[in-house]
Amino acid sequence: MATRLPDPLKRRHLVEGETDAEKSLALAEAYLEEGRQQEAVVFLSKAGATEKLDALLEEAVEAGDAFLVRQVAEALDRVLPSATWARVEAQAKKLGKDRYASEASRQAGRGED
Repeated sequence: MATRLPDPLKRRHLVEGETDAEKSLALAEAYLEEGRQQEAVVFLSKAGATEKLDALLEEAVEAGDAFLVRQVAEALDRVLPSATWARVEAQAKKLGKDRYASEASRQAGRGED
């Protein structure tokens, strides 16, 4: 049975409250199936799904999505190296995502070398 996505108020309660790892992972998977990666990140984090967060991070880098990269890195409690941000910036430029490229460039200055 597919997990039904909660309405915004229920989601907020789930995010702020105690949610077991199994339910959190099921919710994350449901959000990912809907293409709602940002909403999945918090539930992946609550589930302790580090491998899935790592995979999502790589997908975000390849998509040039600087904002999702930053969100996943924060969920993983990582400071990304400048080289990773440079990859995000290059990919964003290649895809015509100027705002994302600008954000990646800004973050590159904060990364570890």
